[in-house]
Amino acid sequence: MSGFGWLLLIHQLPPRPLYLRAQVRRRLAQVGALPLKNSVYVLPDTPECLEDFQWIAQEAAAGGGEASVCRAEFAGSSVAVELQWRFREAAAGRFAPVKAALAKRLTELRRRKSGASAAAATTRLQRMADEAMRLDFFQSDDGREVQTLMRAIRQLLQPPAKTSARETPGRELKGRVWVTRRDPHIDRLATAWLIRRFVDPAARFRFVDPAGGPVRAGEKSFDMVGADFTHEGDRCSFETMCARLSLKDPALAQLAEIVHDLDLKDSKFGRPDAAGVQRLVDGLSASHADSSARVMAALPIFDTLFASFGGRVSPQRPKRKAGTATRGR
Repeated sequence: MSGFGWLLLIHQLPPRPLYLRAQVRRRLAQVGALPLKNSVYVLPDTPECLEDFQWIAQEAAAGGGEASVCRAEFAGSSVAVELQWRFREAAAGRFAPVKAALAKRLTELRRRKSGASAAAATTRLQRMADEAMRLDFFQSDDGREVQTLMRAIRQLLQPPAKTSARETPGRELKGRVWVTRRDPHIDRLATAWLIRRFVDPAARFRFVDPAGGPVRAGEKSFDMVGADFTHEGDRCSFETMCARLSLKDPALAQLAEIVHDLDLKDSKFGRPDAAGVQRLVDGLSASHADSSARVMAALPIFDTLFASFGGRVSPQRPKRKAGTATRGR
């Protein structure tokens, strides 16, 4: 996020009512804002952070104070680097009790089989992890460690089905609503295409807050914390789904390398064609603000990329009307 700007909340609060200062301080802490001065707070410039600051400014004004939200850039890189370090330090402090609780729970589960109480405890831990992840603005190592621990716990609580991986799409994954974060980019777009073309041609999608959201009974989820199909080790969600469902088409492997390089930005495969695919994804984002429309527009693009590697998409047609995506939080 080093190339991004910053948001500042500048406020002036009256001495009364007495509760207003405490209320504003509490709200600033809840959204992860850091102080620059006594009355100046900073967050990374994202749509979610902007909304948080705007709500707090409105609350301050409603209590008789004054508050303004503005965008800022700092001359030179030292201030931005220091701010990123401070945000990572704050994230580490929030993650510390979460990691300790997860590690303890994982040890307990490995020592003995647990029932419904274990599932309930895991739900509470997931809520703790989600809250900490929401404020992990710079994708810290602590955040990735928490995700790894959560996956390990869920795998122990939900062992793989006895059916083979190739039987799973037909028996377990068809007729589902698939939940993911809104504003999809390369990994979520590619995974949605994979679901439509290789799992269920009539699959529907529901989009939730960027930090994640509840998955309802009977739904499946992908590319978010605690999802059924998400990052595992150094795999992106697209790679995870291909591996878990034993999808070994060579053309899919080629596409997976591109998705990996763009999503994880580690140049593991060094794909020279990744930059062109990124331009296509950027064009989709610019042309389709609605997540559902973006996914639908991406399908023929990924069909074409898949075909360019020698892949062939089965001409399946959904039995029900394809008016596809549902929305919700």
